[in-house]
Amino acid sequence: MTTTAIKSTLGRHYTIDAIRDEAKQLVDGGTLDRCQPICALCGYIAAREWPFIEAELEENDYCLRDRIGDLIPHETWSND
Repeated sequence: MTTTAIKSTLGRHYTIDAIRDEAKQLVDGGTLDRCQPICALCGYIAAREWPFIEAELEENDYCLRDRIGDLIPHETWSND
């Protein structure tokens, strides 16, 4: 039973949009800063999932030393 659960987890694929959303939530919550390197995300993502996330980042031309701010789309602020 445990083996089946592990196999399904290993086949998981993360999209760049899902990674961006996770990074944005961590930045908005004050847990991480936009100036920190992308590799800082690994402290908040399960170690077994990190290789899949790292592969997706590399497919989208991101280096782990790039800043989280490069990963998160720029925000537009409207006047109140």
